[in-house]
Amino acid sequence: MTFYNNCGMALFYTDDNEHLFDYNGSPLGYIYENSVYNYNGNHIGWFDNGWINAPNGQYLFFNENANGGPMKPMKFIKPMKSMKYMKPMKSMREMRPMKPMRSLSWSSLDLQRFFRY
Repeated sequence: MTFYNNCGMALFYTDDNEHLFDYNGSPLGYIYENSVYNYNGNHIGWFDNGWINAPNGQYLFFNENANGGPMKPMKFIKPMKSMKYMKPMKSMREMRPMKPMRSLSWSSLDLQRFFRY
């Protein structure tokens, strides 16, 4: 499953519906019970209906199955996947916050700021 940004660029993917990797093979985070966490255990967003939403409810990334949300751009060709680096150990997850109301706008967070949130 590939995730795209608001410009239609393929930024990261998952092969197992849990662990997220960028196309350079770096592990970014993981999905657990419709929440997105970084490897430090920080709850950094929500995964729902093919969308990853920022903590404030704005839309960040979408996959091929995304429905609803803001207008999706035309998708660019996916880059080649590099060999994956080893995943770090997962730290204890922080408590999941209350889910915010979703907005219909795109978030201004980029990939690096989101996963290091």
